[in-house]
Amino acid sequence: MTKKKTDRDPLKELLWPGQSVELLKALHILTRDGAINADSRRKLKQVLHLVQLLRPSLDRLFDENESPRLADLGAGKSYLGFILYDLIFGPKKRGEVVAVETRGPLMEGAEQLARTTGFDRMRFVSGAIAQAKLDGKVDMVTALHACDTATDDAIRFALAHDAKVIALVPCCQAEVARLLDAHTRHPLHQLWRHPIQRREFASNITNVIRGLYLEAHGYKVRVTELVGFEHTMKNELILAERHQLSNAQAKGELQTLLQQLPAHPALVDSL
Repeated sequence: MTKKKTDRDPLKELLWPGQSVELLKALHILTRDGAINADSRRKLKQVLHLVQLLRPSLDRLFDENESPRLADLGAGKSYLGFILYDLIFGPKKRGEVVAVETRGPLMEGAEQLARTTGFDRMRFVSGAIAQAKLDGKVDMVTALHACDTATDDAIRFALAHDAKVIALVPCCQAEVARLLDAHTRHPLHQLWRHPIQRREFASNITNVIRGLYLEAHGYKVRVTELVGFEHTMKNELILAERHQLSNAQAKGELQTLLQQLPAHPALVDSL
């Protein structure tokens, strides 16, 4: 007895209901005929999973605010901003998405795409995160794979704009690794003696410090895996939501940790 073939559409299984295939073609995530390759599939799956993780926080912001504002920092080609607009901001018919990216041509291309698609509540700002300034409050800040200290710039930006929600997927945390290289006589030196372990230790301790720093500023922090390691090695999501103005206990724990380390990110110099 032969089994009856079932027609499966892998792309349809991946996309959200109502998601724009034409937008994904314009972003070059899909080919012109709507096909998807392995690399694009990994990229799309990662962004859609992040949107799923951010949705509860966004829903709360829309409940509390007539026109919530999201700033996507180090936006690149604005994949995340466009998909968030397509799936959440567009259907709700309110709110604003602002993309910040240092590479002007990318912002020009994204701005043209927003006009073409009618995404009229998207804005694009060319410039580095550290220098970017937006008038008024920002309700949510995202930074997907902002390299090295750019993630810390995103944290500073979020605090300066009193963001209620911060979502970070850090990448290439090299600052502390460079600093640790000079500390060969520290009692904990064996943790970073070998370059490969130094990179991993520095990456981990940098994100631990970032989480505690946000907690010290009154955020409730959740650290979780974004997607599996088969998609990317940089898959740690730091999701922070503001609950109070500050947290003295978290600040004390952070200071205790810093006292045991010979090097730390410049982010915490203000402490």
